[in-house]
Amino acid sequence: MVEIKDFDLDVYQPIPVIYELRQSILEMLKSGEEILPDIDGREETKRDVIRAILSGANPYLVSEEGTGKTRLAKSLTKLLSPIPVVKGCPYHDDPKWGKELLCPRCAESEDPAEEFGIDFIGSEERFSRIQGNEYTNYAKILGIKDIQVIRKGVSPTDPRAFTGTGVFHANRGILFVADLPSVPTNVQVLFHPILEERKVILEEYNIERPVDFLLIATGNPEGFAHVNKIPRPLLDRMELIPMDFPEKDIGLKVMLKEKFTIELQKDNGHQIEKGGIFEPDESLLNRKVAIPWWIADVVGRTVRETRSSLNLDKGASIRGIYKALDHTSSTVEMNGRSVASLRDAADGLKLAMRSRIKIRADLIEFGENPKTSFDRADSIIEGIMRQVVTRASEEIPIDKEVSGELKSIITGDASDDLLKYKELKSVVDRMYAATGEKVREDLMNETEKALFFHPDDVAADILKECYYSAVEMVINIGVHKGTIDESEAEKYVFIPKMFKPEGV
Repeated sequence: MVEIKDFDLDVYQPIPVIYELRQSILEMLKSGEEILPDIDGREETKRDVIRAILSGANPYLVSEEGTGKTRLAKSLTKLLSPIPVVKGCPYHDDPKWGKELLCPRCAESEDPAEEFGIDFIGSEERFSRIQGNEYTNYAKILGIKDIQVIRKGVSPTDPRAFTGTGVFHANRGILFVADLPSVPTNVQVLFHPILEERKVILEEYNIERPVDFLLIATGNPEGFAHVNKIPRPLLDRMELIPMDFPEKDIGLKVMLKEKFTIELQKDNGHQIEKGGIFEPDESLLNRKVAIPWWIADVVGRTVRETRSSLNLDKGASIRGIYKALDHTSSTVEMNGRSVASLRDAADGLKLAMRSRIKIRADLIEFGENPKTSFDRADSIIEGIMRQVVTRASEEIPIDKEVSGELKSIITGDASDDLLKYKELKSVVDRMYAATGEKVREDLMNETEKALFFHPDDVAADILKECYYSAVEMVINIGVHKGTIDESEAEKYVFIPKMFKPEGV
């Protein structure tokens, strides 16, 4: 970071909010710093939120009332830094933006930074809240006509006659929509094109304005009062994340944190002057995670199989595939590794699928705990993933000799050096060699190209990760062929579980 007192507009570089959040998280992961320290317990929820943000996706937190959804959303502002804005601009216009990105007031100036000056807003000021209820309407989400401006002779259809609200106030920050299902469905649809195109189109005012924010929505599960249906196209643009109450031992800690205290405001000047301006690091922001073709293939097939699953009334859209791949990469990054495994894929698939599938009605009990519904959805996805891995045996055949080596590996009776197993290495080498046929090279990132085409240039620990990912796949195939004991194998690698409906 650069200190605000040393701020130089000439060298400053604006960056989208999702990139800033991504870099902040990656830096904290690298240093071992806790990312959401304000939220006690709920580790799976926090991991899903982090996974979603690393993928540039919009989290949708769902639970009963009082679980800390709002606190979690607000805590994300601590990942943001102070930013320069055009002084007096209600929409936080950046002083380096071109006219096409500026509000009407700033766009009228030849040099808004020179004419109006530059100010700085802190991380907490980069948080905008829309409280969802039955009265939430167009005006609260987008804006209203400015009667005072119209009285001065400005046409009602002039962009200057429009005053932006919720979405515009969130520009360059976080937009928090509390109780999204409480918003009338015909109003919720306003968010759909905004999330799709990252801009607001107001035909009445001839306004087509880009907006830059991360949306975090919250809601109670279906079955509660005042809950409206969320349109599927909107749900398809968010990641459904369950948030339960804190564990019993953590609950007391939360209560003590939340007890009434008095904090006197101290006059310490402009507080954000003690902070710094965010400096983008492209080398950190770019994805370096490798997703081998066998992992990408499992992810893609699993998403496609949701459309024919007998346990689902509705499968995922094509968007589910690349979101699942994104979240798989995020999981690898979160774990400080470089190559994706089946376990990473399972975590990525579960997060991506929750908001994009619909469980068969007879598999859901009316009024059941939302966590139970989410767990069931995750189990169904894992079951589909297992079927997909089973079919992979057609493309990755193994014989008795390979099975024998695998048994030695999972029982710990032999060397930990997987490269010493001749027959297994032959299978893995064939998997590596198939990369060029399975994935176009121009679609690979630099890590993937190096791994599969220039392995001599790759660090030994990354090569080992990739080899383990391949061996994990081969062991799964051995389990499904019945040549390897599943209970022994799952002590060594991840084995997707079959989905069994209750009572079956």
